[in-house]
Parts: sequence; C-alpha cells; structure tokens
Amino acid sequence: MLLDSNILIYGTEEGEPRLDAILARSDLAVASVSCIETLGYHRLSDAERLGLEAAIARMTVLTLEDAVVARAISLRQERKMGLADAIIAATALVHQLPLVTRNVDDFKHVAGLEIVNPFAEPETA
Repeated sequence: MLLDSNILIYGTEEGEPRLDAILARSDLAVASVSCIETLGYHRLSDAERLGLEAAIARMTVLTLEDAVVARAISLRQERKMGLADAIIAATALVHQLPLVTRNVDDFKHVAGLEIVNPFAEPETA
C-alpha cells in the first residue's frame, strides 16, 4: 500500500484509530515526493519531524524513477493535476499498489488507480 502525504500526517497524530490497522502493516510504501511534502513543511515542530521520520523509516521509500516520471507526465497531460498528486498517483500505478488517502477527490479520475480511504464511512447493505 502506498500512503499519501495526508495519511503520513494523520498517522503521526494521537487518536486516529481508523489508521491503526493500515499503519500496523509491514508492506507500506511512500513516494519520495511525500517525504518532501511532509518533512519539508516549514512550521514542522521537532516532535512532529521526529514522528514523521520514524514512520517513514518503517516504510519503503519509492524514488522518482523514469517510469514514474513518464506516467506522471501522462497523467498531467490528460487532466489538470497537481505535480505532487500526479507523482503519487504515478508511483502507485507503476508499482501496482493501492493508494491510501483521505483526499479521494484528488485521485478518483485516475484510471486504474485503486483508492483506499480509511476515513470513509462503512457502506450499509
């Protein structure tokens, strides 16, 4: 599973039980651009930075390889999309990973992308 930047942030906050099952997994990955987005925030406290660094250290960091660059370019040519979101979506697609995000609207138009929203209300039958 590839974690979006917002899930990294929520995962380091206290009291987010909806993320516990996902964050306990051993097969988590993060796109390198998510590391830049989260750790590069200029108002990050030392405690927040340490929490994010510890979380990221337990995950596989997927770098910006040529296949991801090509897919991100293609996604941005198809539809207006933020650079970081295009890289994150492309990373998930290239590595065939579901994307865990709360920002479903940013990605729902991406064909073939499996989206997991741990904050979504369970569907009733």
